[in-house]
Amino acid sequence: MTSIWPRPWSKSGRSPAVRVGLGYDAHRLVAGRPLILGGVEIPYHLGLQGHSDADVLAHAIADALLGAVGAGDLGQHFPDRDPAYKGISSLILLNKIMTIVRERGYHLINVDATVVAQAPKLKPYISQMVATLAQTLRISPEAVNIKATTTEKMGFTGTGEGLAAYAVVLVDQAG
Repeated sequence: MTSIWPRPWSKSGRSPAVRVGLGYDAHRLVAGRPLILGGVEIPYHLGLQGHSDADVLAHAIADALLGAVGAGDLGQHFPDRDPAYKGISSLILLNKIMTIVRERGYHLINVDATVVAQAPKLKPYISQMVATLAQTLRISPEAVNIKATTTEKMGFTGTGEGLAAYAVVLVDQAG
């Protein structure tokens, strides 16, 4: 078998300077909790169940960032059994994760994410989510893209049982 590493772009034999991370999260909708997405409270009669604020969008981005820099996953760094994270804002967790990204010698180039929800309609809140996430991640709002879609009433998101989010991030080595 022929080795495909190192690639021509890597004279040192090290990993490429640019890396991609993929994140996913889903939570059940329940009564009695606020609905937080991308750090923004969305007016709705149900919220997401979870140990923290259960922000599926922020959690998907967090897992994507950790994956991109080879630092495991959200649960590894912030276990849901730890009372310190009970009800915590996911923006605080994202801020801590950005410290990990920088400590590993990377910086964030961009985020592309999709929230899957039959209801509520999220379009009116997307620009606020983008601004909030860009500020938390310390990148330009132009580098954050958030989309919302439905599953045409199929599956747990389509029946209103829960919400899900997917995120992809691109990072490169700082300096």
